[in-house]
Amino acid sequence: MVTLLGWHLSKSGKATTASAALEHALIARFGTLGKVEKEFLLRSDNGLVFTSHHFTKIARSYGLKQEFITPHCPQQNGMVERFIRTLKEQCVHRHRFETIQHAMRVIGDWISFYNNHRPHQALAMRTPAEAFTLAA
Repeated sequence: MVTLLGWHLSKSGKATTASAALEHALIARFGTLGKVEKEFLLRSDNGLVFTSHHFTKIARSYGLKQEFITPHCPQQNGMVERFIRTLKEQCVHRHRFETIQHAMRVIGDWISFYNNHRPHQALAMRTPAEAFTLAA
C-alpha cells in the first residue's frame, strides 16, 4: 500500500524538484517541516536526483536516513514501482496534456482520488488515507 504524500512535476529531473516533493511529503506526514523526532528511513533508487549532494544534504538536515535499493533491482522498491505503473495506466496514458499546469491539475486530482476515495482490495477495501490514519 502506498499513500502518496508529496510530489512535484517538472520538465527536467532536478534535485531541487525532488527536494520540494520531499518537503511536501514531510509536511503531509508530520504537519510541519523540521528535524524528525525518530529516525525515519527514506528509501529510493539510485537516481542522480536522490544521490546528489543537494538532495542528500536536505534529507540529512531533516534527520532522515537514506537507503538505496540495489542497482537494477526495482523489485526492491516494488510498492512504489507498482504505484507508478498504476498512475501511468489509469491517469497519464489516458490524457493528452496541453501544458505542465494541465498535467499537474489532472495528476493531482487522480492522486487525491487514489489516496482518499479509491478502495483497495489489499487494504480490506479501505482507501490508503484510511489505512494510513489507522496505522499512525
